[in-house]
Amino acid sequence: MFSIISEKTNWGGKDLSIETGKIARQSDGAVVVRYGNTTVLCTAVFDKNVAEDASFFPLTIHYQEKYYAAGKIPGGFVKREGKPNEREILISRLIDRPIRPLFPDGFLNEVQVICTTLSYDPECSPEIAALIGASAALSISGVPFLGPVAGCKVGYTKEGGFILNPTVQTDLDLVVAGTKEGILMVESEVNELSEETMLDAVMFGFEAFQPIIKMIEKLKKHAGRNVQEVIPFEKKYETTLEKVEKIASTKIKKALQITEKLPRRDAIEKAKEEVFEQLESEQDKVILDVLFEGLLAKIMRSTLLRTKKRIDGRDLDQVRPIACEIDVLPKVHGSALFTRGETQAIVVTTLGSSLDEQIQDTIDGDTRESFMLHYNFPPFSVGEIGRLGAPGRREIGHGKLAWRALHPLIPSKDIFPYTLRVVSDITESNGSSSMATVCGTSLSLMSAGVPIREHVAGIAMGLIKDGKKFVVLSDIMGDEDHLGDMDFKVAGTATGITALQMDIKITSINREIIKTALEQAKQGRLHILSIMNNTINTARKDLNENAPRMESIPLDKDKIRDLIGPGGKTIKEICERTQTKIEIDDDGNANIFAPNGEKMEAAKNAVKAICCQPEIGSIYEGTVQKIMDFGAFVSIGGGRDGLVHISKISNEKVKTVADVLKVGQTVQVKVIGIDDRGKIKLTMKDI
Repeated sequence: MFSIISEKTNWGGKDLSIETGKIARQSDGAVVVRYGNTTVLCTAVFDKNVAEDASFFPLTIHYQEKYYAAGKIPGGFVKREGKPNEREILISRLIDRPIRPLFPDGFLNEVQVICTTLSYDPECSPEIAALIGASAALSISGVPFLGPVAGCKVGYTKEGGFILNPTVQTDLDLVVAGTKEGILMVESEVNELSEETMLDAVMFGFEAFQPIIKMIEKLKKHAGRNVQEVIPFEKKYETTLEKVEKIASTKIKKALQITEKLPRRDAIEKAKEEVFEQLESEQDKVILDVLFEGLLAKIMRSTLLRTKKRIDGRDLDQVRPIACEIDVLPKVHGSALFTRGETQAIVVTTLGSSLDEQIQDTIDGDTRESFMLHYNFPPFSVGEIGRLGAPGRREIGHGKLAWRALHPLIPSKDIFPYTLRVVSDITESNGSSSMATVCGTSLSLMSAGVPIREHVAGIAMGLIKDGKKFVVLSDIMGDEDHLGDMDFKVAGTATGITALQMDIKITSINREIIKTALEQAKQGRLHILSIMNNTINTARKDLNENAPRMESIPLDKDKIRDLIGPGGKTIKEICERTQTKIEIDDDGNANIFAPNGEKMEAAKNAVKAICCQPEIGSIYEGTVQKIMDFGAFVSIGGGRDGLVHISKISNEKVKTVADVLKVGQTVQVKVIGIDDRGKIKLTMKDI
């Protein structure tokens, strides 16, 4: 019989329990986390044998939500859960990032973690429960996991300070995760808060999740399996490593002196090929590749710590050369080309109506999003050949990070009623294309005339740490990201931070390192903002000539039925004739969306003719109803007729009305008078 073991506590005013031994007992590790009324099942299974061709650690983490958890049936034609939606992908990444660094070097067994939300309470975050559960499942599974890890959400208001796992929206939406030693992961959307506040928020979260780590340690003590032993690669292949060092060390050092990415990459590959040629008879290529990459990282890191000079010759806090351009594409609504060193993004803004909003079916219900940011990373951006297809987890994650950075600056719908879609296509990449996307998006929005208050810029920071010695690097490039210990991305305005994302590749970092990175990132961000402001420093007052127009007309509510017509016939006919979109909102306004100003005027006149009281000076498209000797009666819609006197038909003299007009003819008329009895006088002259 399996014994059921559980740990319980009250955390932030809500009950939290972790239980094992009752469900999914054939997994290596399985726990059920209950946080309030949210219930998440987390399982961990690992292959006890290493694949022969293993050259990397094959960890996969899946988060999935069952719609029954919220008492819902999935929407759409297929009434079952399918491929992961964006929310599930982002939460899977959120769990993966603090867990991945906590496996020892040399452990290459395949590991799979699955987190399933079985019951959903909107007041209790399922992603935090899943993160805690994944850590607990791994901790008791027997896999050599260097955890446990835990995490929490942090909110902030100026009046109330920091809030643990907030249930309402605040100026800060932050998730922080780590071990009992330090921080491993931070992700946030921020309403322009200072570096000092962000640092305090991270440390508040660190202290808040320490009781959860103690819970998992207790659970592991009573339910944990024997941990599989791992022999580090360098120790296991010590003799081979000495040979690799003898062949490649000098060549690697020379290669790392090449400042350009592609020539440097070629020189490193040539050194690796020499290792393969000389040692492939003694050792498998996969092992040689792992040993070579370890040697490369060791040399790069030790050189940087000793000389304080980077691969491309920059100082530690120096940002690469930046070039900003706007209006680079002639027919789009707004565009920008942002280049920083060997990283480049073409970013395009498109304006749409409320009919273009993104509608998503989630366990929270149908959600609508009027600001979308899509990031694409084609293989040619790094000089490689690759498969093109649907966006992967990385592309979705990078796009969401840039979205978070810009979202606090996007104007509300009552100020700017357009739906916005921004697309960032990375055309070159050598480090932090997501931060290039942030900068390019800000430029593109201003180019399109979207009234954002000021620019948002982003910068990626890196870390090289050896014992107590460390250096923080500003504007990291690809090799520094790949071989370094941290990817720390900060975006914001001159006023404050709007997004922060941190991923650590070592077991943890402390307050001192985070503080140094934040201060150095601020200087880099302000430098980038100054260059962006030299290109364009305020949003254009007028929309791009290619951009559509949107206007709202208040309607006489008694006339709305006339505008719609039987079965929607009237409004559909106006939309087709004027090539516009018209929708009537709950407040009784007609929201008109037109491809240009001319079509906007035509649609406005058609709507006003039916639903609005005629105004002197207004122009309408009317239909001739009756011809008389002294003029013609013209219907201007809404059951209203007006008289065009024979003298007002043309600038030239008209002898007979019938010579110029016919019943049923469509004409443009202007209101020139309305008498006390409501009779309307019209003219066809000078329109």
